[in-house]
Amino acid sequence: MWTRPAVRDLLSRTLASSLISAPRRWRYLAKLGMDVRRCTIEPASYFGSRDVAIGPGSYINRECFFDGSAPIRIGRNCSLAMRVVVATGTHRIGGGDRRSGELLARQVSIGDGCWVGACVVLLPGVTVGEGCVIAAGSVVTEDCAPHGLYAGVPARRVKDLPTSVACDDAEEAGGGPPHDG
Repeated sequence: MWTRPAVRDLLSRTLASSLISAPRRWRYLAKLGMDVRRCTIEPASYFGSRDVAIGPGSYINRECFFDGSAPIRIGRNCSLAMRVVVATGTHRIGGGDRRSGELLARQVSIGDGCWVGACVVLLPGVTVGEGCVIAAGSVVTEDCAPHGLYAGVPARRVKDLPTSVACDDAEEAGGGPPHDG
């Protein structure tokens, strides 16, 4: 890890969450070594390592959890609603004396322009293609092809989305306000 856990938690979670305004929080996290561009990060999100990249124009809502086992890549103009979990670590199934065996770490990537709804869980190794919408409460276990609406547990493609949407058609296509959870 990039520093001792207690210090990392203090710097990235406590100080960054309570003392620095959301529109400026990205600068602080960049100074801690994360590849974070001009974006908005609301309070109370947890970053398990500095191997997180967040593209410009993206929005991270409150209480998101970013595991630190493997890299996390979030594209430009993405919106992650409250309590999104990006899990990059899992385990092989072990023997009867301990079922959580060897740690497996897999990168998670979210393409440009995606909207990830409230309480979504992205499991290790998944790639969400550009322009996707992941419905609230979904669990993404496999890659999502670009420009689709995915929903459910496990998440499945339920609708194709147009590659460009006029502002008036955004809500009908699964879009909506950029910071809506």
